[in-house]
Amino acid sequence: MVRSTTEPTLQMAALPDPVARAAPRAWRSGKTGTTIRALPEEVAVALTYDRVSFAVMMASPADLEDFALGFSLSEGIVQTASDIADLAIVAVEAGIECRMSLLPARRQALEQRRRRIAGPVGCGLCGLDSLEQAVRPLPRLRSALRLDAETIAAGMARMAAHQTMNRETRAVHAAACLTPDGAILLREDIGRHNALDKLIGAATRAGMAPASCALLLTSRVSLDLIQKAAVFGSPLLVAVSVPSARAVREAEAAGITLIAVARDDGFEVFSHPERVVFAQD
Repeated sequence: MVRSTTEPTLQMAALPDPVARAAPRAWRSGKTGTTIRALPEEVAVALTYDRVSFAVMMASPADLEDFALGFSLSEGIVQTASDIADLAIVAVEAGIECRMSLLPARRQALEQRRRRIAGPVGCGLCGLDSLEQAVRPLPRLRSALRLDAETIAAGMARMAAHQTMNRETRAVHAAACLTPDGAILLREDIGRHNALDKLIGAATRAGMAPASCALLLTSRVSLDLIQKAAVFGSPLLVAVSVPSARAVREAEAAGITLIAVARDDGFEVFSHPERVVFAQD
């Protein structure tokens, strides 16, 4: 029986908790003592297709069905969720496997462009076979989405309330979808690229329309995050930190409104400002 990605086969019993506890010896204000510290877990997660490994990423062991689907979509391995015939999350001795079976047509396409990548946390382009793969052409997004500046700022401010793992550890990234009515869907991971892939998978499974969503990130913006946003189809991306110059150029070319340096007192719009509605306009 073919299982869909919305109802994956799960073998969850042996999966580690995404948050661990440690008792470090602390030195504060000149005094020593023991404290309890929540730490984000970090696990090697292999993404395999038809039992052949494609990528190994260090990731938080949570929302891995979303991660497997989002990674597959953002890397162009599949075009739609239905291209994955079966998905199982399996704990193994060395880590966790996201085991996927592809429909025959996608399996053949993958064999033609198969590559191996091994990605440490914070690295989104590790192991590419060529420079051309790193700077792949992006679709040009056209969307009627427009958001009030106040809605964008309020969405960024509300992210913290949804970051349950970060409230414990203060050490993980988040990516969220913000809709025009203010609804938020959020995923977390120790890696910023993984968090976005998890969000893409979760939004796809929830049936959200990418063209009507703004992406909110708790990280800086590099080229690969623009690439993932463009492939997903979201026309507006907001981040708390400064983008790279290449990210700004690629966002402009892809038709993406890039907002960054989003802090309590406001934000800066680096490309396609026409999607942002300011009160004085």
